[in-house]
Amino acid sequence: MRIAQVAPLFESVPPQLYGGTERIVSYVTDELVRRGHEVTLFASGDSRTTARLVPVVERATRLDAATHDLLGSEFIRELGLVFSHASDFDVIHCHVDYLAFPFHDLTPTPTVHTIHGRLDLPHLLPVYRQFRTVPLVSISDAQRAPLDQLGVRWAGTVYHGLPVERYAFAPEDQGYLAFLGRLAPEKQPELAIEIARRVGLPLKIAAKVDAQDKAYFEREIEPLLGHSDVEFVGEIGDAEKPAFLGNARALLFPIDWPEPFGIVMIEAMACGTPVVAWRCGSVPEVIDEHVTGRIVDNEDDAVMATREVIGYDRSRVRAVFDRRFTAEVMAQRYVQLYDQLARDREQDLGLRLA
Repeated sequence: MRIAQVAPLFESVPPQLYGGTERIVSYVTDELVRRGHEVTLFASGDSRTTARLVPVVERATRLDAATHDLLGSEFIRELGLVFSHASDFDVIHCHVDYLAFPFHDLTPTPTVHTIHGRLDLPHLLPVYRQFRTVPLVSISDAQRAPLDQLGVRWAGTVYHGLPVERYAFAPEDQGYLAFLGRLAPEKQPELAIEIARRVGLPLKIAAKVDAQDKAYFEREIEPLLGHSDVEFVGEIGDAEKPAFLGNARALLFPIDWPEPFGIVMIEAMACGTPVVAWRCGSVPEVIDEHVTGRIVDNEDDAVMATREVIGYDRSRVRAVFDRRFTAEVMAQRYVQLYDQLARDREQDLGLRLA
């Protein structure tokens, strides 16, 4: 198939550091190429891919000091490039949330949109109500809940997947607990610190601090980092993640928001590291209870669960990852959706011409 992948421009594909959406775009794009498809990636010019790259901007906008309009002009240019060449593709796969919705009815080329973010924000409802016939892909079934009453068109759910060769299985750990992600209120890193203290294990925190979370970090988290058993590693990239997660006895994921997927959970599982996570959003779909981790509702449960999971068979954790969450599994599911969308589009066009 001739496939267009349309990536956000905030980060490169894959991102240099933090950036879940761009990382998944990279993995699915390269896996589709490996499977013999002709893939074109629309992304920032500093992206690295085995597909044909169409550089919309020279550098990712988050890292480019010369960028003044982080949303409008660059994305308009990108979508203009994509849809002016729509006839060159058998399917257009967009990863820019709702920005490409208006183009769906302007081309006969099947177009699908993977929604990577949360959907429970009130300002999103009118958008999804207006464009409810646009085919969408959710990254967990739980992600769909806020739109249940709108009658939007879900083409399917595709869980994220990772390249197996990038995450080596770690049969032994080095005796610490891990927290990986953003230091933000909805991630509740303060709970991870307290859980580790009560369990009696050191905690390593690898995380970024966004500008909007700086005050929270300085007020709530920074004072806790002086404890001798808490190490703040800072933001890490793909090269450092496997060792950071693989050497951990368990990953703590004490989120307090409707997580659409949570890539870090499967990154830990790929290394054989079990996960203790709050019952929010996608968590019950991702974690296999008592095999890859535990799902908890409060701090006391988390403490007991952490003591339990550090004794899990790490090879069983990795086996679940291999079965459910590889890039190969993800790409195969997308190809099935592309085929179905092409058939649906032909039928729709046939009905219009009848």
